[in-house]
Amino acid sequence: MSDRTIPPVATAAPPARLEPEAISVVQDTLIGLADTGPTVSIAFSLVLLISATAYGAPLILLITAIPMLIIANAYRRLNLWNANCGASFEWVGRAINPYLGYMTGWLMLAGTLFGTLTPVTAVGPSVLAVFNQSANSQWPNIAIATGLVVVMAAISVVGIRITARTQVIIGIIEYVILIVLAVWGLTWELGHHAGTVHITSGWFSLHGVGGQGSLVGGFLIAVFMFTGWDGTLYVNEEVKHRRENPGRAAMMAVGIAAVLFILAQIGLQGVASYNKLNNSSTSVLVYLGNTLTGHGYGGQIAALALALSVIAATGVGIVLSARIAYGIASYNALPASLANVSQRFRTPAVATVVASVILLALGWVYLLTTSVQNAFSYVLDNTGILYATFYCITALAAMVYYRRRVLGNVSDAITLGLLPLASIVFLAYVAIKSILSAPAAQNYSLLGFVVVGLILLLIARFGWRSSIFQTRRESWQPGTETSD
Repeated sequence: MSDRTIPPVATAAPPARLEPEAISVVQDTLIGLADTGPTVSIAFSLVLLISATAYGAPLILLITAIPMLIIANAYRRLNLWNANCGASFEWVGRAINPYLGYMTGWLMLAGTLFGTLTPVTAVGPSVLAVFNQSANSQWPNIAIATGLVVVMAAISVVGIRITARTQVIIGIIEYVILIVLAVWGLTWELGHHAGTVHITSGWFSLHGVGGQGSLVGGFLIAVFMFTGWDGTLYVNEEVKHRRENPGRAAMMAVGIAAVLFILAQIGLQGVASYNKLNNSSTSVLVYLGNTLTGHGYGGQIAALALALSVIAATGVGIVLSARIAYGIASYNALPASLANVSQRFRTPAVATVVASVILLALGWVYLLTTSVQNAFSYVLDNTGILYATFYCITALAAMVYYRRRVLGNVSDAITLGLLPLASIVFLAYVAIKSILSAPAAQNYSLLGFVVVGLILLLIARFGWRSSIFQTRRESWQPGTETSD
């Protein structure tokens, strides 16, 4: 029996208007990987993971990949039921409650949009490092960030096909550089070069070398590294076999990201001492490239991989933010203009331009006004919590929608019941621990996200009179499967 389902017709979703069958499952996988940003994540987290886990990060990363795969499978099952850009916004709204669905959609949009601000502000230093220029030059940083957003917005408007092809080219170059760097680093460590940290059994234990690692601290960082794979679902209306492939792409994106993260952590964390890596933490990949090659070109090649990663993440972030907004606006739950689709390019052009303008405005404020950078940092630090929250809610929606199958046989009770529930508990624990350990100002910014979402919900309900609030709850019914 296949698990593909036919959506009930009683409250059918708005018809798909974007270009159908435009991208393959491989291209969709690379879109999800770009949103995860393996090279960016490694550059920002390598030293943090060493410190938190006492070199025990490889096992922490492997364990974290398991609940992410389970939740990606929950996304896959929900997409079999209903494939549209709104994704969790509609799934949660139809399976549990439309008000919770709206808040989930807002968290998705806010997390994706503000998460994209990180690569926008990081692209300048990454590009300047490729050319051995000062990374702290303000106006060159602004010019590079502006140029990147404008170019990626134009590509996004022109069509999903060129966006997907761009991601394939960038991804191949970026991941080849990252893998070569990681394997080179591993041979460097195994060769016991001067200054290396030798691989021991502590690298593969939960508590690290000498039992000094923090399990919770490691999981906090690892969970946030994995976020972004869900991007494969927000372009589902444009993917070939849109019910099956986006979910498969999400699971492949998690699996590939796990391999890259673990390989890079093992291969790079012992190339030099922790103190040396920590002293170069703002440009650790550049330092490692120079160390391994003994020349400046190694650092420039590593900087190129980092620059490509932030470029890819920015482009995908614009695409995904626009499609989430389009999916929500299709129900008149955001300004109706965001649901407009260009007849020429078959893309949500208005939503793309709006998302790009917001990114540019936020990026300029961040880069020009050093006094607000701490406040922005608190906001950006919360994006991981936003992701963890809507991952949990979406997995819960899968359990609720498929509850008859969960109660009907042992296999579904495990794959659609127990495993997602355990994953929800894990992510919720990590999110709560992160909130409890965060500065008060960061938690206030998190509260701000919730307040803005509630205001938008009230406007959508009573001002725009969105139809999403009129939908009735749905659930899987026996006999709704079709063969693959």
